[in-house]
Amino acid sequence: MTNSKNGQKSAGHRQRLRDRFLAGGLDGFHDYEIIELLLTLFTPRKDCKEPAKELMRRFKTLQGVFEAPVSALCEIDGIGPKNVFGIKLIPAVSRRYLETKVIKADAINNAEALFDYLYHSMGARPRECFAVLFLDAKNRVLSVETLFEGTLTASSVYPREVVQAALRHHAAALIFAHNHPSGDPEPSTADMEITRRLVFACMTVGITVHEHLVIGSGRYYSFADQGHIARMRREFEQFGHDRAAGG
Repeated sequence: MTNSKNGQKSAGHRQRLRDRFLAGGLDGFHDYEIIELLLTLFTPRKDCKEPAKELMRRFKTLQGVFEAPVSALCEIDGIGPKNVFGIKLIPAVSRRYLETKVIKADAINNAEALFDYLYHSMGARPRECFAVLFLDAKNRVLSVETLFEGTLTASSVYPREVVQAALRHHAAALIFAHNHPSGDPEPSTADMEITRRLVFACMTVGITVHEHLVIGSGRYYSFADQGHIARMRREFEQFGHDRAAGG
């Protein structure tokens, strides 16, 4: 009888969570309730509140839960392979959804959607990764590719590979983006040097670099907004002028 009552109570609780979501989305939900709601989809009868709270205690944030390794998730009591599948499916679907909003959109005039996509696709990665957005002549996004991963230095990002990829996509312009796992988007000296080399390499073959974004924790650093891209273009043009004068 007790088990029956507990089952009815659990069913009623999860139905109330679902009704709240259908009525108003996730507004007003605690993060653990969002996880709990997700777990109910893959746990037919068992109470999901305690596993959800334990996930939040262990991984600190909603994003931390979604990005946690599969092996670490399975260490939580009440979390099994079906739950892990659901936990991993949600961010993957979100990234694909955000990517579809960016592809074919005007990247220059749709900065908010662009940042949303980049933040969700790379913001929580434990290692640095370097992505390139390939744009057509109207600044619409043709494709997005992650070209390099690991600690980014001037010797680990190859301008020739970036140019080859741009030519393969028939891109007229590019936007670069990489993440800082520390959460601080302030660019390093290496970031500055990488960007300068890439701007020079692309301008050599007539490809425009519009931007380099460094993605941190909920914020970003824009090379274009800070005037660095324009300065690097001027340096390249001056370099060409000096070479021509010297010749």
